[in-house]
Amino acid sequence: SRPSCPPIPVARAGRAQRAVYLLLVLGAAALYLTGQPLVPVARSLTLHFAALQIGALLKGTCYLAEEIFHLQSRHRGSFWRALSACFPLCWHGPMLLICGSAYMALLDEDGQPLSLHLILASLCQLLNLALGLHKPSTVEMSEMSERSKQNIAHGLAWSYYIGYLKIVLPRVKKSMEEFSRANPNVLAYRETWKLHILIPLNCDICDDLEKADSNIQYLTDLTETTLSRAGIKKRVYKHSLYRIRDEDNQLWHCALEFATPLQSLYAMSQDECAAFSREDRLEQAKLFYRTLEDILKGSKECVGTYRLIAYEEPEEAETNFLSREILWHLWQQHHEEFAVHEENHTHSPATALDSTELNLQISASDLPQPLRSDC
Repeated sequence: SRPSCPPIPVARAGRAQRAVYLLLVLGAAALYLTGQPLVPVARSLTLHFAALQIGALLKGTCYLAEEIFHLQSRHRGSFWRALSACFPLCWHGPMLLICGSAYMALLDEDGQPLSLHLILASLCQLLNLALGLHKPSTVEMSEMSERSKQNIAHGLAWSYYIGYLKIVLPRVKKSMEEFSRANPNVLAYRETWKLHILIPLNCDICDDLEKADSNIQYLTDLTETTLSRAGIKKRVYKHSLYRIRDEDNQLWHCALEFATPLQSLYAMSQDECAAFSREDRLEQAKLFYRTLEDILKGSKECVGTYRLIAYEEPEEAETNFLSREILWHLWQQHHEEFAVHEENHTHSPATALDSTELNLQISASDLPQPLRSDC
């Protein structure tokens, strides 16, 4: 069984919005069952809705009072840009006019003046802003940052992919093949010829894997990749090959390294200036793993060249925990590939052809043709 299986959050599925629609239906049904006259109910509804729009416009006004001092630095000197950033006028303005018009049409002769209602609504909304009751919850902020892809983890994952993995992963197989030709008895399992990327969710990265686990031993470095990049002449990229000893003293070999961006998350959580808590670090580490996984799944040039190993350190230190985690993934890759190979072998005919021979015998016609050469 796997030593540890940390829960990685998936993208939120919009259930909160569906809950809004359900509660809206239930509220409308409850209102209908009260048996209240339609006109007073409609008047109260439009008034409350107008109050919400007033609150949004007042909040925009307060933000605009700050933004006019940042026109050059934040809005390219355009007052209209600042105005548009503070007021979603395409929605709140027209809705306020509609609600006001509807309220005036429904107002009876004995009703209070509309101006009084507007003043009271404005005071209530300003009091709400002054007390800070309008601020979004932690879940709302998390959802907004994930949906807009503006969280720390998203930027780190893309930077890691663009600046490193996209460069080195397409060359991993070639480096493995070169090493295997020179050392035919070391890399026994081709299905593990990948870059294994360790992602500890506590972001605590050890620079020396041999010190982290006594069953992990450095073997050698694979062939270096040299590129001129970002003004750096002949920049060197390389991977280290490790041997890992299992409980039966069998040796497994793989290219292994930590995901270096996690060091930034860890350093931020240790620096008071970053205002980054351990809970924030854990959440961002999980999002980093999920985002990186999604990026690599969509990258054609990186298919079959990597293995992400996310894990959560146990609360109490365990001997050789890291090596067991890595060995589980190596075993899983080997036996998954072996099972697929066996299944294909079972269902294939005795005179099975390899892919090259098969391609040579496929007819160009749209109709299926026999594969026998004497037909």
